[in-house]
Amino acid sequence: MNTETNRLERRGAQRFEVHLPLAVHFEERTVAGFTQDLSGRGIFFFAEATLPEGATVELTFTMPSEITLGESMPVRCRGRVLRASVPLAGQRSGIAVQLASYHYLPSDEHVAQFVRVSAAGAGSSAGPR
Repeated sequence: MNTETNRLERRGAQRFEVHLPLAVHFEERTVAGFTQDLSGRGIFFFAEATLPEGATVELTFTMPSEITLGESMPVRCRGRVLRASVPLAGQRSGIAVQLASYHYLPSDEHVAQFVRVSAAGAGSSAGPR
C-alpha cells in the first residue's frame, strides 16, 4: 500500500513556491538566505546559519506582486523556528518558521538585496552574495 497517497494535507493556508532573497535577523546578527515557499502562516527558507527550534527570528524581504496582487512590497515578518535541518559540510540549513506577525515597510526601506539563488543550489556552497 502506498502511504504517499494516504497522507492528509494539514496546511491551512495556500502555499506559494517563490525563491526570493531575504535577510534573517536573530541573536543580534543578520545572515543572508532565500525562500523556498511561503504562506500566510509560515515560511520555509535556506540560510547559512543553524537556528535552534523555538528561536525567535525576524525576516525581511520583498513580497512579490503575485502574492500582494498589487505592487511588490518590502515586508518584515516575525516568527518562531519550528524545525531546522543541520547542514552537511558546504550546505545550508533548511528552516521552517511559523509566522506570528508581519508588516509592510515603507517602499524606501532597505531590504535584503542579495543575488537570487535557485532552489537547485540549496545544497551547494554557492550562495547569496
